[in-house]
Amino acid sequence: MSAPRPRADLLVVGQGLAGTCLAWELERAGIPFEIVDAGHGPAASLAAAGIINPITGRRLVKSWRIDALRPAARAFYQELESVLGVPLWRDLRVRRQFADERERRVLAEKRAKGELAPFAGADLASGDGFWIEDAARVDLPGLLAAARARWLASGHLRSATSSSLATETERYDLVIDCRGLAGAREEAFSFVPWEFSKGEMLEIAVTGLAPDEIINGGHWILPVAEGLAWVGATHQPGVVQPSTTSEGRAALEASARTLLGGKEFAVTGHRAGVRVNLPDKHPAAGRHPLQARFGVINGLGAKGALHAPALARQWVNHVTEGVPFDAEVEVGRFFGRSAAQASSR
Repeated sequence: MSAPRPRADLLVVGQGLAGTCLAWELERAGIPFEIVDAGHGPAASLAAAGIINPITGRRLVKSWRIDALRPAARAFYQELESVLGVPLWRDLRVRRQFADERERRVLAEKRAKGELAPFAGADLASGDGFWIEDAARVDLPGLLAAARARWLASGHLRSATSSSLATETERYDLVIDCRGLAGAREEAFSFVPWEFSKGEMLEIAVTGLAPDEIINGGHWILPVAEGLAWVGATHQPGVVQPSTTSEGRAALEASARTLLGGKEFAVTGHRAGVRVNLPDKHPAAGRHPLQARFGVINGLGAKGALHAPALARQWVNHVTEGVPFDAEVEVGRFFGRSAAQASSR
């Protein structure tokens, strides 16, 4: 028999990564809340690797605010580990392989300017890449399952589908939408220039991988347990159907063969999810500019494990002390702007 539902004036819609981080910060702060979520099903969080990589992309760009966000995220997830009783955070390093000579030149130029410190480590012994230090992985499936069990037992989580934000505000003073793709399709936040990309990932059985190293060379290979790794991720802009494809599997298998140097592996799983991004590459959080009873956390893209804890903390600081949201993530930055203006920020 489940616990009686506690009275709450604040509703979190969606218990993916953003909703889970927000609900935990609310619980820590002693703010009464409820969560409505129908079950994770095709949730993007379950198809995400949970990788925190300090240097990303072909242009070798230092992740936005990584110096401050990484230690805060580490403390956040390690606190949750102790509460939920499941391992969540793992420190890693990335074996970053060059795709071509241009990447080698970019690294040399940025190293000379100190742009990638302290994360750009030594060159690989093979000479075809370099180490990225202080990466990490958060076990998102483990986090979502353990948190869901906790809040179902305490009565904070209502297992159902939210009909609409407008319907929910009839019963709650504040409704914060954390549903990712479904939330981006909500009419209330249609002024935001959401962008979408589907990503596919393979689960493979393979032996002999270093447990604390991600192999990255276009796609990546992440060891997740003894004899088990994930290979990801594809990028299909504009695709909003989270379905797996034979083309995606073929591309990832080809990359795995290259990155593993001919090591044998067997595909044991295939997942897909849809990322929600924004033109300025920053996430979105805050109240609706005209309907203050609506709020949002969305647009985390491929960096949700890094950004979600900080956005959740901003919400709690806002609710308890009236602290304004950071202007670079505040959702109102898009209000009244054209898509072209949003992209030019």
